[in-house]
Amino acid sequence: QVQLVESGGGSVQAGGSLRLSCAGSGDTFRDYAVGWFRQAPGKEREFVSSINWSGTVTSYADSGKGRFTIRRDNAKNTVSLQMNSLKPEDTAVYYCAAKQSDRTWYDLEEIDYWGQGALVTVVV
Repeated sequence: QVQLVESGGGSVQAGGSLRLSCAGSGDTFRDYAVGWFRQAPGKEREFVSSINWSGTVTSYADSGKGRFTIRRDNAKNTVSLQMNSLKPEDTAVYYCAAKQSDRTWYDLEEIDYWGQGALVTVVV
């Protein structure tokens, strides 16, 4: 069993930065790939970024490339998402997710665990 807890959400002006953290519980957290998703009001949940279990392979949706950076620290059981140059369209609830499957992150049924979400609001 793995539990995920997000932190670091808040309100920021456009062009600013925020750093989200996902704390995982359980000794097996380091065995899971971790991803970030977001869901804006009235929209479907969408993939943002992911990192493999060892931290050596990362991926980003086009919306975050060049602005977002994902990292993990398995000694501390944490995964972070640094978000720079934020835009109003980045406003959403951001969710941390974990899975053991090697299959695509775009199949939400492959995800084993979800966090409760952290609200990010970007204001003009």
